Amino acid sequence: MIPGSTTLRMLALLSAMAMPAHAADVTRGKALLADRQRSLCLLCHAGPDGEPALQGSLAPGLRGVGSRHDLTELRHHLSAPQDFNPETIMPSYTRSSGLVNVGRAWQNRPILVPDELEDLIAYLATLKDAP
Repeated sequence: MIPGSTTLRMLALLSAMAMPAHAADVTRGKALLADRQRSLCLLCHAGPDGEPALQGSLAPGLRGVGSRHDLTELRHHLSAPQDFNPETIMPSYTRSSGLVNVGRAWQNRPILVPDELEDLIAYLATLKDAP
């Protein structure tokens, strides 16, 4: 573990939990989840909609995720997935430093800005169906 990495994760988490500039929008969150180039979620996870061949199978499916986790837990999972599984390949959606093996397009910037993160969380929270 890198010295101070816990502090960096906590700062990223607190930053991600700050009030977004706009009200979270479920419709924007759904579109963001479906955009494999932007959110990257469906590269590893299967979503509730869409073509199964274009969805991942490396990570747990997202159906029912809103029943398993509340808004705070969803935010934490997206901001600091290593807190739940130190070996995860899931990226932090809010951090831009202290990352390894990051694609060129994502170097020195988070995957999502705070408003996008809140939109995605709002949509994920609506996914209440059983897996």
